[in-house]
Amino acid sequence: MPSQTLATKLAPPDAEQQKAQATEPWLFPVFFLSGSAALVYQVVWQRALYAIYGVDILSVTIVVTAFMLGLGLGSLAGGALSRRYPRAAVTLFAVAELGIGLYGALSLRLFALIAGVTHGIGHVAAGGVAFLLVVPPVMLMGATLPLLVGHATSRSHNVGRSLGNLYFANTLGAAFGAFLAARYLLGGLGLRATTEVAAALNVLLGVLVIALRRRRRGEP
Repeated sequence: MPSQTLATKLAPPDAEQQKAQATEPWLFPVFFLSGSAALVYQVVWQRALYAIYGVDILSVTIVVTAFMLGLGLGSLAGGALSRRYPRAAVTLFAVAELGIGLYGALSLRLFALIAGVTHGIGHVAAGGVAFLLVVPPVMLMGATLPLLVGHATSRSHNVGRSLGNLYFANTLGAAFGAFLAARYLLGGLGLRATTEVAAALNVLLGVLVIALRRRRRGEP
């Protein structure tokens, strides 16, 4: 009996188990495009805020710091949510994408409105306002990675592989988005239309992921 038990434990998983544990292939193109949209926003928002508040070392530091802080805080929040609601991780990812898209579509109008209200308040105070404008949507961006890693890990039971593969896809997408924005989109479309393209992409991803989840739940 002990030898049979050991053999059972060492036996490779059958086809159904392998299918259940495999990372869903749609995660990678979705997260690639999510990373692309995120870096398009970073490039666009930097240019928009520089146009409003000026370009100097303080302005650059504020925008970059806001992105780094937002990503870090969002990662903490996304990790907590994925642990507390593991079955809803993909749905929460879709909601985050929809939230990013909504903010992105309104962002330049919001920046212009806030700039009019805060005109003349001083350089440091204006930088603080710009910081607060960028952090909330970037927190949603930061939450997407731990949410998808939590979902992928629940299937593959391999944290390192899930994190590495998804982070690779997202980073590659981010590099592509930065190149696309700087090389083609901004010159051809301008700030507003480029932002609308990124926002439409986020909304499309959110709707697509929700549709995929509903379809999977409806499968026998």
